[in-house]
Amino acid sequence: MTEPREIAIKMIKETLENKVFFSEVKTQNQTLSSQDSGFINMLILTSFRHLIFIKKILKKFVKKKLPATAVYGKYALYLGTAEILYLDTPDYAVINSYVEITKHLADKYVAGFVNAVLRNICKQKETLKKEDKGEFFPPEFFHILNQDYGKKTMQKIQAAAMLEPKLDITVKKDPQTWQQTLGGEILPGGSLRLKNSGKITDLSGYKEGQWWVQDFSAALAVKTLTDIKDKRVLDMCAAPGGKTAQLLNMGAKVTALDISEKRLETLKENLKRLNFSADIICADAKDYIQNFQGIPFDVVLLDAPCSATGTIRRHPELVYIKRLKDVERQAELQKEILSNINKVIAKNGILVYCTCSISKLEGEAQIANFLQNNPTFKVVPITSEELCGDDRLQEIITKEGYIRTLPQHLNAFGGIDAFFVAKLRKEN
Repeated sequence: MTEPREIAIKMIKETLENKVFFSEVKTQNQTLSSQDSGFINMLILTSFRHLIFIKKILKKFVKKKLPATAVYGKYALYLGTAEILYLDTPDYAVINSYVEITKHLADKYVAGFVNAVLRNICKQKETLKKEDKGEFFPPEFFHILNQDYGKKTMQKIQAAAMLEPKLDITVKKDPQTWQQTLGGEILPGGSLRLKNSGKITDLSGYKEGQWWVQDFSAALAVKTLTDIKDKRVLDMCAAPGGKTAQLLNMGAKVTALDISEKRLETLKENLKRLNFSADIICADAKDYIQNFQGIPFDVVLLDAPCSATGTIRRHPELVYIKRLKDVERQAELQKEILSNINKVIAKNGILVYCTCSISKLEGEAQIANFLQNNPTFKVVPITSEELCGDDRLQEIITKEGYIRTLPQHLNAFGGIDAFFVAKLRKEN
């Protein structure tokens, strides 16, 4: 059986070199035991959250650039350093394991080098821990944030993004009852936040379809809607179906559209477990709108394709795989979809536009451009009161009446994902 640390080395290498989500890499190793999967997940995500500092440490001990043949040695050092400094694994276990793995993946010379470096880190680990300033964003990712946020805000984002997020769920009804059953705490607006321990599918109520996993921020878009029972709603880019489930739970008649057949299969499975039903269409959002000839919808929820940079708490690898050009590419696609959105919305209908991006290019700036070119649409200001019944969410409401969440918001509860929501009405 392959050692979990060896699998982790291969996973972090693939994530960084192919610039893909770690979650995508994980799906290729579904045969892992629950224990091994949990350990690998913790090890790699911890490494990503501290990788800036880990690289600085290694520069102190690695004076020569490693040859291409020693690439596995580099990733062994990333993970080994993270384990020594942040996971409190016994030093001898870390050193012995990574040395043997490196022998297998590279050769005995690279393994000897890994051995020497990790031993030096172990000797100085208490001093090194004190030197960690909590740096998270590499220079490339700063280009994304620099456009929109000041230095103080960026520091707060960075600090909050370093913290391991808990598990948020949306329940069909009665959050108080499920809090008594599952524990955790109820967030403003009704999401239930759990401690994120154990296997999700083993938790009470999951198999019975009483709740679904959904980050607090992602749940906000649908919460801006009221009185949609029996209304016709088009949920665009719907998979894996969290917002679709919210809409159906509110009594709407939902058409769920997504370009990915595979992701729609996940949506179908989720809706079946929840005992919900929707009309499901596999199509490209842009093509669907351009060729639309049906009856316009009362409400259109566009969870637009985006850079996903707002999910850095859950996907810390994003700061290494996303660039400003990725944001710009997605913003252009969003603009193309919005350019014809008028066709699918009835008069006096509502458009809810949202993205899980931290960049204003995909949020505030995108909607400003849309409103300039589509004067029949007007902003419907969102209020804290309609989201949670009081003013506890006032910090996430912008002066324009949009929702803009950042990782440091709801800090007392452990922070949230970055998200943007705008609600617009198509007037006669």
